[in-house]
Amino acid sequence: MVSRSELILGGQRSGKSRRAELLARDWLAQSPGHHAVMVATATAWDDEMQERIARHKLDRAERVPGMLTVEEPIDPGQAIQTRSSPQTIVVVDCLTLWLTNLLMPHENAENSQSPLSKEAVDQQIRARAATLLIAVKTAPGPVVLVGNEIGLGVIPMGRETRAFVDELGRLNQDVAAACERVTFMAAGLPMTLKGAL
Repeated sequence: MVSRSELILGGQRSGKSRRAELLARDWLAQSPGHHAVMVATATAWDDEMQERIARHKLDRAERVPGMLTVEEPIDPGQAIQTRSSPQTIVVVDCLTLWLTNLLMPHENAENSQSPLSKEAVDQQIRARAATLLIAVKTAPGPVVLVGNEIGLGVIPMGRETRAFVDELGRLNQDVAAACERVTFMAAGLPMTLKGAL
């Protein structure tokens, strides 16, 4: 069953994206008038990432034929607002890569000419996160968001890495509060943290 909004968290290769795709496939199967949109946040900065993105596109096309993919590395909230409708499920994959794009503006093509200050990056994150939360709460159709839970291990070395883990933890909490359902994935198995089964 597809909820109005769902956050799917888990570790690397835990089955997060596959679950989101299955929810989209189930949504499409409910009615010939239903549509599905994947908002992809990944940015291909090197050959390995380009290959990974291409492989994901092929796998997704096989698992969920008819799902439209929209690349939006900076403003998934705006993409939800633009693409959501009562007949359209929107899947955002993934929040972790999106946050990486915002926290590392020196690697972002949009900002490569003039790196932003930490204060400007923090303001951008707050503004984009606010847009995302509003979009999730007001979307006329179902929204599924995918993100990594990376705070279960040892405290990471390095100030920047610790700051990223902290920022992602805050983002995950805010998105979880905005969503009707929260699911944690481990070894391909879903565990409901919030909402009805």
